[in-house]
Amino acid sequence: MADLDLLMEWQAHPHVRAWWDSEEPYTTEEMSDPRVSRWIVSNDARPFAFMQDYTVHGWADHHFAKLPKGARGIDQYIGDPEMIGLGHGTAFIGARMQVLFDAGAPMIATDPHPDNRRAISVYKKLGFEAVAPPQQTRWGLILPMVARRS
Repeated sequence: MADLDLLMEWQAHPHVRAWWDSEEPYTTEEMSDPRVSRWIVSNDARPFAFMQDYTVHGWADHHFAKLPKGARGIDQYIGDPEMIGLGHGTAFIGARMQVLFDAGAPMIATDPHPDNRRAISVYKKLGFEAVAPPQQTRWGLILPMVARRS
């Protein structure tokens, strides 16, 4: 909760608002949800991004609930506009993926909006593949993508 002001500042930027639902601020209950792990990502002590991963089996109606036990979902954004296009997204997402795979996750799933070409390009570089056509979920229109542990 100490980072809430920073998150709200980042979510006000047009490049984040285009893809991230930021209408409602986080509540203490949401931030303490044990199904989700959240971080502020920094480079040289400069915070620039938000990342979360979650158990895909934490919600009965989740679109990734049929993935194998231990699968994790990820979401993230670069909040600081000066840090976009420099390779930081690929680096911090790849680093977190390695931690999740090392901890035993058989798959990692993500669900960008089908029009978010920048995110989809990064995910493909990191080994994600689309596993179904775009679909509407309670979280919005998504392209389901999965990376498998090698």
